[in-house]
Amino acid sequence: MSKTLSPETLVMQASAVAIEGRALLIEGEPGSGKSSLTLALIERGAQLIGDDGVTLTRVETDKDPQIIASPPPNIEGLIEVRGVGLARFPVAPPCPVALILQLTDMSERLPDLADTSAILGCNIPALPFTPGTIAPAQRARIALEIHGIFDV
Repeated sequence: MSKTLSPETLVMQASAVAIEGRALLIEGEPGSGKSSLTLALIERGAQLIGDDGVTLTRVETDKDPQIIASPPPNIEGLIEVRGVGLARFPVAPPCPVALILQLTDMSERLPDLADTSAILGCNIPALPFTPGTIAPAQRARIALEIHGIFDV
């Protein structure tokens, strides 16, 4: 599949990890748990793309356009560990965004379908997600499997 980079790029205030070649974006207010969920996912095998900042680029493909996530250069490999400091982690290669988790205090118990969020003209599945204390990393991975884009 040939890809041509488009000049459409933005830096989004979100965290992101790569899981099996797909990017999971984590949006939320400051203090909502983005970095904590990112760390929990890394503990379970995900790779860091960015913490509290991710570069998103629209790429035209033979099929549909995709949004590719990569780290912003100024914070590449760094995660803020609240009360501890900045920690450095290996960084995943750029990969297509498959799902956005929107951290919130209120989410549906059993959502049927994820809504979508438009980024650079592409509709990405977006799911309200309450991290809570019960298996947030496992639930995030399952959300990616159920609601994420598969053919990226």
